[in-house]
Amino acid sequence: MSDIEEASDTLADVHLDDTHKPLTENTDSDLHSSLKETVVTIGATVPTGFEFTAADEVKEKLGSQSRISKDRGKIYFEISVEKLSQVHRLRSVDNLFVVVQEFTEYQFKETKEDALKDLEDLAKKLPWSDPLTVWKLNTNLKKRKTKYKKQNQSSASKEKLNDNGRKDRADEKDADEEFLDHAQNTPGLKSVEQNTEKTEEMILAGDQLDGKDEFLNITGNEDTVGDCKKGEEKQVLKFRVTCNRVGDKHSFTSNDAARDFGGAVQDYFQWKADMTNFDVEVLLNINNNEIVVGIALTEESLHRRNITHFGPTTLRSTLAYGMLRLCNPQPTDIIIDPMSGTGAIPIEGATEWPTCYHIAGDNNPQAMKRAANNICSLLKKNQNKESGTSWGMPIDAIQWDICNLPLRTSSVDVIVTDMPFGKRIGSKKKNWDLYPACLMEMSRICRPGTGRAVLLTQDRKCFAKALSKMGHLWQKGHTLWVNIGGLHAAVYLLKRTLEKAGEKRSYW
Repeated sequence: MSDIEEASDTLADVHLDDTHKPLTENTDSDLHSSLKETVVTIGATVPTGFEFTAADEVKEKLGSQSRISKDRGKIYFEISVEKLSQVHRLRSVDNLFVVVQEFTEYQFKETKEDALKDLEDLAKKLPWSDPLTVWKLNTNLKKRKTKYKKQNQSSASKEKLNDNGRKDRADEKDADEEFLDHAQNTPGLKSVEQNTEKTEEMILAGDQLDGKDEFLNITGNEDTVGDCKKGEEKQVLKFRVTCNRVGDKHSFTSNDAARDFGGAVQDYFQWKADMTNFDVEVLLNINNNEIVVGIALTEESLHRRNITHFGPTTLRSTLAYGMLRLCNPQPTDIIIDPMSGTGAIPIEGATEWPTCYHIAGDNNPQAMKRAANNICSLLKKNQNKESGTSWGMPIDAIQWDICNLPLRTSSVDVIVTDMPFGKRIGSKKKNWDLYPACLMEMSRICRPGTGRAVLLTQDRKCFAKALSKMGHLWQKGHTLWVNIGGLHAAVYLLKRTLEKAGEKRSYW
């Protein structure tokens, strides 16, 4: 579970529409009310090829319609601020940012100097207020995560049922009051993971100490800029600008845009520039004639949530969720990953679809050891979260041979797996024997008529040849083209036909 998810759990217990006793004056409750009513646009990076899957999840869980970006791997949707915790619980998104403003048909000047001058002027005209309010709330939640976790552990014994059969709510009331208190203070961020290939960053030097009046109004108090020790000067926010640029018709580079746009941001807010120990990361995304300015809401990718013991080809949790969602798991379904490696897919499945039964299997003993450790680690985190009580998870890990699975015929509902690419593990030559044998064994254990499989592979030529020989057993649905660490791969959705699987034989 990532830091963001734990912070989300904190906010989930603190509802913005609850009635609270004012801590100071009515201005605090007014700020609280304004936060609740604020509607902002959230941008999310998702695994390339799974944009529509992520949009479906947003519609299902948040009730918001999503817009797919022209730049693959991004979606945009509108939410009210009170749903911020639910946004962080989305399983298909990697990174989140709040949009300051979008320009769909921006006309760049032909010369480099004029184009960069326009970007400088743009920084001073943007509506920063609401996005900075969201950033402040988001960061306050992360700052109080450690204190909240310790408070939960120390008060675990007080969470027992009282005489009336209800939990003691004293600690939760204190947490609510603490939340409102923190909402008036300016937090700090640590660092945001860089995960785009065409990204360049800038550092600007600056020692200004006075905050911009507009931002001070957002934070509610001039003192919220941050106080240092006695006798020391006030600490101002640190920032960096990250520019992601796509297109070959620009007269400037990503570094040029980040430098000049960042200089204008610094002049406007009087912030300090720091590439490593920054509080605010301003995002400048340029895709041909489209510009999106945003503020990052995540320190690290949300896909780092389940796995603690990694292998050479561990699948990202966001990608695992997208593959599982494609097969539409139903309650009581038996879902297996016959080549699970460290168990990313079954662990994600057991977390999101607890009414199904998940099995992780692999022939590599070291991989199965990592999978078992990952499962135990997740169980331990859940146990701490539930104050020492854990109900377990519907998942098992078994070492087996993919070509001779110890499972009954027609006993499995769903198969989801990341097949060997033939690069880091195995070889493309071995795949010519492995793929047809795998598909045959999968067809044996999968229920005819209702069974389905979602298979990821980069060795598309070998897979297509193997599948063409088994059209009587597997019917191919749609195919998603994805990018896995720079490799162009495909996700195949297959449906099991009614025909009974025959005896094993050579298909070449």
